[in-house]
Amino acid sequence: KDGRKISKTTGNIINPNELIDEFGTDSVRYFFMREYTFGSDGDFTREAFIHRVNSDLANDLGNLLNRTLSLVKQNIGDVVPQPSGKTNIDQELINVALGTLAKTKPYIDNLAFSEVLEAIWELVRRANKYLDETAPWRLAKDSSNKDRVSTILYNCVETLRFLSILVYPFMPNSALKIQEQIGISDKLPEQTFADLEWGKTPAGIPLGKVAPIFPRIEKEQKQETKSSDTSEITIDDFKKIDLRVVQILTAEAVEGADKLLKLTVDTGSGERNIVAGIAQNYKPSELIGMKVILVTNLKPAKVRGIESQGMILAGVGKNDLSVLTVQKDMPVGTKVR
Repeated sequence: KDGRKISKTTGNIINPNELIDEFGTDSVRYFFMREYTFGSDGDFTREAFIHRVNSDLANDLGNLLNRTLSLVKQNIGDVVPQPSGKTNIDQELINVALGTLAKTKPYIDNLAFSEVLEAIWELVRRANKYLDETAPWRLAKDSSNKDRVSTILYNCVETLRFLSILVYPFMPNSALKIQEQIGISDKLPEQTFADLEWGKTPAGIPLGKVAPIFPRIEKEQKQETKSSDTSEITIDDFKKIDLRVVQILTAEAVEGADKLLKLTVDTGSGERNIVAGIAQNYKPSELIGMKVILVTNLKPAKVRGIESQGMILAGVGKNDLSVLTVQKDMPVGTKVR
């Protein structure tokens, strides 16, 4: 990690659970299988993780999904378009899609997961280029181009179906979300590689709700964490930490994150949103009204698109977790020292 050997003694470790809590399981799975050769050593940095997720997932695959479905809804309606005929540029995209599985097979056989994903991403990039080359948003300005626009957008939707099947072994949750958004009812894992035949997405089926699957990681999240660093601090260092008694007003699950809860707390001087990794130990209803200890001057960070404005303290055991509270009924805003 960061060019240095992994060591618990020095605190130079990678905590996969913390990465998953912050960025989601599929992003973590994708990064480690895409970035490193299976069975070999690698150097993990937070910067490389953020760059890869933003570049491949947010900008490439996520952008293809969002652009395609937004264009369909704007120009066709809330259904999969009806294609009519093919041009040479359409056939080029179709050929790349149909050839992707065969291209990945020797890499799959050799457990070369990075090369498998690179082959799949060639299709992602070709589909984005196809959208740019055909520019359906321009064609849609003339109503006589409606059939052509429908064909272009159908080809993009069908490519997304192909991609959902191809990425399913690597990012199962995201693959299912893609299929939900393009309206596929016979979802994964019922669909297999055998369904990679062009034209199997039925025209006219209703689309699902369009929502970003891979939100871009904001720059303010780009920070080093040393959760296991136990080096000594001075009393002056400790005095910099502003700990306060706060009361939990609301608690709810964070969509797509099994371990996270979004809390609203009363600090005595206002309300704050906190994202806490305590969902596997507490039901939201158990937390409401509880007085807990908050680090109030921690720099805010976005977690799953939600700005977390502090950190709840908790005792963490090997298989359990307990939020720190107070024995007496202390007023909200009381300083802890």
